[in-house]
Amino acid sequence: MLTVDYEVLELEPGMRVLDLGAGFGRHAFETARHGGSVVAADLAFDEMRSTKDTFAAMYLTHELPANVSTTVVQANGLTLPFADKSFDRIIASEVLEHVPDDLGVMAELLRVLSPGGRLAATVPAAWPEQICWWLNDGYHAPKSEGGHVRIYGEPELRTKLAATGFEPGPSHRAHALHSPYWWLKCAVGLKNDDNPLVKAYLKLLTWDITDAPALTRTAERVLNPMLGKSLVVYADRPVGAA
Repeated sequence: MLTVDYEVLELEPGMRVLDLGAGFGRHAFETARHGGSVVAADLAFDEMRSTKDTFAAMYLTHELPANVSTTVVQANGLTLPFADKSFDRIIASEVLEHVPDDLGVMAELLRVLSPGGRLAATVPAAWPEQICWWLNDGYHAPKSEGGHVRIYGEPELRTKLAATGFEPGPSHRAHALHSPYWWLKCAVGLKNDDNPLVKAYLKLLTWDITDAPALTRTAERVLNPMLGKSLVVYADRPVGAA
């Protein structure tokens, strides 16, 4: 389930890519399939270990080109262990809403991005996220440890990226079919996975992800602009930026 549009990211084979907040590796794997040399970074050690194992399996089954480099690193977004201008592209998917010092993370991302490079920053879209906060205060911080600490409107995200030194560009929404699922989860209880409605909706989402049927793919494309669960903003580091 990808949030980033790789055509808008303008990823080319051989580019150096950082996937910050990689989790279990969905964007890192896709980046490697596109021929990008990727570093998957996250604070969660167990998730990074799983991502490393999956990369190994992908090499063994010849799913990845032999010349593609894949690296897994446990790292903090506020103190990235990389040299200045290390990457041509950066993906930061569903990261910034978790971090109290989001401007600090943006500054680090700008530092390690090469001039002319592009960042894809994804966050939960404002009004679908607001409904989750209204329905269940266990969905977000402070009750949810490590949970979301803010709700971004697109103007705020763009303003903060620009204040850091980025040039915000295209944007889009993704995952419209996931918004009602999370509203339902928040309404019946976040851990109530046995609820019949939750189970039925999860079955629908699984079918959509595994089979990509035309019905659900078309519905999501139509609904994304108004119902998309995730907002993606692409931003460039200007050539010659300090």
